[in-house]
Amino acid sequence: MGEKTEKLSILRITEQGRSSLEDVVVREFSLTIILNNQELVTLLCSPISLKYLAAGFLLSEGLISSKDDIKKIVVDDQRGIVQVETEKDNGFATEPSFKRLITSGGGRGALFYNAPDAQGQAKVESDIEISAHEVFALMDKFVQCSEVFKATGGVHSAALCSTKDILVFSEDIGRHNAIDKIFGECILKDIPTEGSIIITSGRVSSEILLKVARRNIPLLISKSAPTNLGVRLANDLGITVIGFARGRRMNVYTNGWRVVAK
Repeated sequence: MGEKTEKLSILRITEQGRSSLEDVVVREFSLTIILNNQELVTLLCSPISLKYLAAGFLLSEGLISSKDDIKKIVVDDQRGIVQVETEKDNGFATEPSFKRLITSGGGRGALFYNAPDAQGQAKVESDIEISAHEVFALMDKFVQCSEVFKATGGVHSAALCSTKDILVFSEDIGRHNAIDKIFGECILKDIPTEGSIIITSGRVSSEILLKVARRNIPLLISKSAPTNLGVRLANDLGITVIGFARGRRMNVYTNGWRVVAK
């Protein structure tokens, strides 16, 4: 876990007194994506799976649509740069106002996300069903996978799942990044996402929901809460949103017909 975390000397204060000890904190890394020799964006992230993060970010933002669009991805860990060459002109804006620093917290918005993106998104059509028992079993596995979170409490997690098992897992200091790493790994390894399930530890905002819809994923489960726009968009796009999936309880916010008694 060395590349993901760092040990620091801290002062711990309790009602019983003070003590000096070592604590483990998550590492934060600045990654600049250069697309076709133009600086696109800087992401604050965890310093792992950077190739997956770059591919997933470009996919989520609609700058690529498949692995075939990518000619080359080169990661320079020392300089904090990933260079991506694509087969076609992506047509992204290059004015300074379009260059953003993407933060790791809740303030991060998708770079090119706006309301028309959601209006043009096709509805997700899927007959997938899941039982409450299967949701709880998946969440148990999800929590057990979250080694960095258990050590530091400082990351978000995401997973691509079937109704029975976790297929791809990722952790990052940013909830958006964790999901983009999942999608990046899937596109580069030819792992299908259509008709699968996404689990996230983070809040389900409209931007997160749109990422999932673009991959034609019908079911989104979170340990946390959705926003009102996230719920509204899920209703419009036919996605089942489950929130506060903790222990042996959960809230089903949209399209509850997919959650069945088995």
